[in-house]
Amino acid sequence: MGGKNVVVAMGGGPTPVINNSLRGIVEAARAYPGRFGTVYGAWHGVLGILREELVDLSAQPPEEIALLRTTPAAGAIGTARYKLEHDEDLRRIVEVFRAHDVGYFFGIGGNDTQLVCHRVAEAAVKEGYELTVVGVPKTIDNDLGDPELKLVDHTPGYGSVARYWAWTVQCLEEENRGSSPADPVLVVQAMGRRVGFVPAAARLADPEREFPLLIFLAECRLSLEEITDSIADTVRRHGRALVVVSEGLKLGELGERKDAFGHAAFSSSRATVAQVLVNHLNDVGLPARGLARGQVPGTEQRDAILYASPVDLDEAYAVGVVAVELAAAGISGHMVTIRRAEGDAYRAEYGTIPLEEVAGVDRPFPAEWISETKTDVTDGFVRYAMPLLGEDQVSVPIVGGRFRFARLKAIFAPKKLPDYVPAAYRE
Repeated sequence: MGGKNVVVAMGGGPTPVINNSLRGIVEAARAYPGRFGTVYGAWHGVLGILREELVDLSAQPPEEIALLRTTPAAGAIGTARYKLEHDEDLRRIVEVFRAHDVGYFFGIGGNDTQLVCHRVAEAAVKEGYELTVVGVPKTIDNDLGDPELKLVDHTPGYGSVARYWAWTVQCLEEENRGSSPADPVLVVQAMGRRVGFVPAAARLADPEREFPLLIFLAECRLSLEEITDSIADTVRRHGRALVVVSEGLKLGELGERKDAFGHAAFSSSRATVAQVLVNHLNDVGLPARGLARGQVPGTEQRDAILYASPVDLDEAYAVGVVAVELAAAGISGHMVTIRRAEGDAYRAEYGTIPLEEVAGVDRPFPAEWISETKTDVTDGFVRYAMPLLGEDQVSVPIVGGRFRFARLKAIFAPKKLPDYVPAAYRE
């Protein structure tokens, strides 16, 4: 196989569909045998490049690559949260790429990963090394892109987590409706950090607004007392309340811990927003018999393949393919984007945005999609998000009663350089 070699790295948290972007890159590169050589996967993201741990994806059985479509999360080649800010690390990456004749780098991830892509591209220029860098979008948080949602309508991963919440809240409604004499209030916490796209998706379970559903985004900026009053009013009217809260809602000290990029890792904190709220509701009392009950779904929100949206799967694959097409055309320093075509029927179109415009930047949840009461989202959000759910259920191969996920062989490129410890791990 001719041409310069390729490295693909994943970064940040996984999604149910991230591996379909990886599959898109691997399969699309095969169509350009004179342009692309061997495709390598960086083992655990940028750390794999620094440590010169490159998995040969071109040598994998085609059926295993095909199975990446319905293999969730990032176990196939691994991901990392490593802040690439040391000049020594950047020089090392270029050195590794030079040693393995790498001419193309694809980074699959959110705003932090796009920052990695941007810095790698700059480092290659500084070192006088010819490298084509293309970012591939991914994040369940949907906080990657422009605030107006014109250049980046949404990101792969979001449609599936939105479907998770649409379906989960439907089931939770059945729970709350049936058990309300004993548990009139059910509080459930959604991921998404301090940006409200994930908890907002709870409204997709009830677009006609028939449930006694309250949604408190981190952006609502209501106090604990104001939230308590809203819940109490709903219980007085309906006898019960189903409450979805953002993990980033500020209701007091949670004992937050930070990741390598300084983001609050709420799943690792000492307390949760849901538990703080449940404790408070039960301490002050409800205007009905019974107690408030809490539930905190964990990281299954971002790896539950049975909830994957078929729309999301198709778009995740497409951004990988488009990334390869851009690289083949010599376009570097950009990230692939999904844009919404004009017209009443939903249709995705693909474009690009310069990496510097999305690198390390969180876009906010649109203020106009927060209801006047700050306890819900508007119909404008429902119209935006509903098409991303899709209509069909994804079929996952099952063998012997268990999921059949892709299992890539540990075929690593021979190391050519001395061992290296990432700079941040020496501090």
